[in-house]
Amino acid sequence: MGTSDSTTGSVGFAAAIGGVAGASLAAHRGVGTAARAALGGAIALGASEAVARAVQREGEIPPLWQRIAVSTALAAPLGWTAGKAGASQRAIGVGTGALVGAMGVRPQKVAMGPLVGLAVGQALAGRDAPGATVASSTVLAYRALSALVFRDAQVSLLADRVSAADLPFVVPRPARTRYVGTGYVRDLAAELGAVHTPDAQDTGIVASLDPLAGPDLDPASVHPLVREFYEHTTRFALDIEPEWRMWVRPGYLLYRTLVARPLGQASLPMNQREAQRGIRSRIDTITGVDGTVSVRGWIRSFADDDEPIMTGIYTTYAHDGRGYVSVGFPVPEGSFTATLLPQGRPDGGLRLTSRADDDQSGHYLTYIDTHADELTALAVHGFEEQLDVYVDDGTLRAEHAFWVFGFPFLTLDYRISRKPTG
Repeated sequence: MGTSDSTTGSVGFAAAIGGVAGASLAAHRGVGTAARAALGGAIALGASEAVARAVQREGEIPPLWQRIAVSTALAAPLGWTAGKAGASQRAIGVGTGALVGAMGVRPQKVAMGPLVGLAVGQALAGRDAPGATVASSTVLAYRALSALVFRDAQVSLLADRVSAADLPFVVPRPARTRYVGTGYVRDLAAELGAVHTPDAQDTGIVASLDPLAGPDLDPASVHPLVREFYEHTTRFALDIEPEWRMWVRPGYLLYRTLVARPLGQASLPMNQREAQRGIRSRIDTITGVDGTVSVRGWIRSFADDDEPIMTGIYTTYAHDGRGYVSVGFPVPEGSFTATLLPQGRPDGGLRLTSRADDDQSGHYLTYIDTHADELTALAVHGFEEQLDVYVDDGTLRAEHAFWVFGFPFLTLDYRISRKPTG
């Protein structure tokens, strides 16, 4: 589809939204007025979309004012439906605020949504405003206030339809089916026509720490046991002790039930009882025709029934004299990549972190067009992680911490032991 066709489609879609919104806002005044309002809404929002597309530069998302206009219009029919069902202005305001706040994801925004909705519903209750007006006013007030209070973008469009070479910090390995599971690397090898080695022995998530050298890391200073873990990961067994913050537990439980388990990806233990099922850790590799390992997939699953926990594709690369570790987690038609900067610790441990002030480390959600061999990537600024592997009193330990919008929400404590030999 060309640019002109895409713009025409967007304008038409916006006009349809505007038409429905106009009809919803004026429905209480009769059919004739609602019809005229629908026409006016369609013309107004369609024209607004055309202007937004005209000023939108390549690689940018639509302007904020247009995104606010569209979301405000979308709320109108929802408010009209709630009003017809008998909901009060306060209930419609709070419900709409809770919905739009939840879509903001950031905890502060989630909390702010119902409060804004309650204030708008209370203000309009005395005027006997229709439900469509309450819902639209709530979204408009919330989006405008959010734009003023939260100025730092938590998600931004990084690149649109570029080649993989332009984004070295992204692992361009998508899932071709709706289920990732523990067989992803096997299926990828079949697709590539390459040699698949399941549960490869004496293999690491990286071939060597040496390519990771940089101003923050001297590989020679890394403790031998830590180095062995990275370069020969399969020599070790893992036990995980998850520590979830209470505020994130309900949301994560919903996410795991509706998304993670059906997807067979990123389904971490919810508590210590689940972790006691045991963790099976192995690395599947793909070897090219030259005999070089081209793909390393670290697969973790529950030991009792092999239910998938996580499948990550581990790669390394260098940029401006620094080495980086990029871990790609395949999802349908895309990948979620964590690019981490290696840093040495004073105790000989190794830290991999996305909490670095550079232009490479971070988290990236990427749509992969395999036919055109192009990537469209979002930078997810609000997500951060840090993995510390170190030796404590002769025992290998790891602590994997995660933050969302600056709030810590999960720490995974790993107890790492050497597997029996022979």
